[in-house]
Amino acid sequence: MNVYGMRAELGDEGGVKMWHMTKDGALTALCNRDLDPAAPVDHDSAWAHTKQPLCHTCGALYLRQVPYESMISG
Repeated sequence: MNVYGMRAELGDEGGVKMWHMTKDGALTALCNRDLDPAAPVDHDSAWAHTKQPLCHTCGALYLRQVPYESMISG
């Protein structure tokens, strides 16, 4: 079973520039961007509930990989 989570892409000043989705604790996002191991992380249920932008590609891939039933039952 895959475990998904969010990891931030850091901006120039160290703040969160954008959120990406990762799988199984990887430091490479679903969109293939390499992310900083020290960047903030969050649970995948926080997707679409952030103040910062979300990676469109990660979102599209995540929605295609996660069964719909788990999203509405969680």
